[in-house]
Amino acid sequence: MAQDRFDIIILNGRPAAGKSEVIDYLKQTPLEERIRRFHIGEFEEFDDFPILWERFEDDDLYERHGKPRLISDTTFEYRGETLAGYVFKDLFFWNFLIEKLSLAYAKRLRDVPDYPDTTTAIFEFSRGQQHGGFAKAYSYLSDQILAKAATIYIQVDWEESLRKNRRRCNPDRPDSILEHSLEDKKLEYLYKESDWEAFSAPDPGFLSVGSHRVPYAVFDNMPEKTDKPELLGAHLEEVCAKLWSLRQRIRQRER
Repeated sequence: MAQDRFDIIILNGRPAAGKSEVIDYLKQTPLEERIRRFHIGEFEEFDDFPILWERFEDDDLYERHGKPRLISDTTFEYRGETLAGYVFKDLFFWNFLIEKLSLAYAKRLRDVPDYPDTTTAIFEFSRGQQHGGFAKAYSYLSDQILAKAATIYIQVDWEESLRKNRRRCNPDRPDSILEHSLEDKKLEYLYKESDWEAFSAPDPGFLSVGSHRVPYAVFDNMPEKTDKPELLGAHLEEVCAKLWSLRQRIRQRER
């Protein structure tokens, strides 16, 4: 275990809150500076969006050849309207995505013996209350992850999520990490209601997930900081310092 960096960061927030911008900023920060300021070394991303989008593409290919869609539908009912947009047939698929991330991490530990000593794993996902929320998602993370994780939650309200979701829209690149977006009503349907406040309310520093206590800190992105590198870096340094202190408290108890 590297003593100067996080083993695992879980990066959460509403859609378009600024998660991808934070990761992009970290990529642009030299390694030694990244370790010193943020306790994040070489890192690998575990993001459920590419898995999610590939399933939509798979179903499109099946449908093109006259086969039934397996995972997703292309319309959904919301407030008495039938609206266009990909949705999962079974809400459990949101939990399946978390299982896939846990499996990918387990295989890294299996195949790279010194993985925790050399790499910070960054898990990125959003969850709305409509499909189970953060509490449900965390309950599907493996013990391997929860035992070593620390969470950064990027805080924006619903209106800001909607504004930034519209801003990043590139209809020619719906599979892009930085440029994908949702239609307004689909974003509202899936993500307007969030359980983050209820999930984090019992303890100002730790999330309770089964027998695990996962330290967390909030990156306040209102007003927006993730579009200004100097503000992003300064605030992220504050957040990571708080998170590092909380994580060290757990490490000390483990000794």
